[in-house]
Amino acid sequence: MPRIWYAYVGGNPQEPSSWFRATVKPSCVTGSNLCAIYAYNGDINPAPFSINLSNYISNALINSVPQPLSPAGAKKYVYLKS
Repeated sequence: MPRIWYAYVGGNPQEPSSWFRATVKPSCVTGSNLCAIYAYNGDINPAPFSINLSNYISNALINSVPQPLSPAGAKKYVYLKS
């Protein structure tokens, strides 16, 4: 199943219904607010989140940096914005 970008539209960030499909890669990367996730395609909303993606969302909210942090150079699955 391919991954695509989803934009945060508000609500509980741990619920797929709070994210809608995006047709472009986000230009946001760092900030204090959730912006986008790179998640498995579930159509309009992403497929149910893996434990890793749920952890990345929580960590992003705590640290205000894209996730995952390591290893260095790893693909980021959670982006934030100012």
